[in-house]
Amino acid sequence: MYLRVKHASYVPRYKVDVEFNDGKHRVVDFGPFLKKAQNPMFAKYRRLKQFKSFHVRNGDLMWGDFEMIFPIEDLRRGEI
Repeated sequence: MYLRVKHASYVPRYKVDVEFNDGKHRVVDFGPFLKKAQNPMFAKYRRLKQFKSFHVRNGDLMWGDFEMIFPIEDLRRGEI
């Protein structure tokens, strides 16, 4: 079985509760990553309205049209 994101929901500030297809959950804090981000493509997600626009597509958690996406294993470990 390939590990995939099944569902994701917003948690206050810059966190996302990620549910994987094996039933495990992980709350991932994207705040430190976004705080350090120099790339304007990522920096725009510091605005909460933009950050909350994430979605799950084909088992991946992403923002925009693949603008910001992370490896599933990193999400599982909570290491962004």
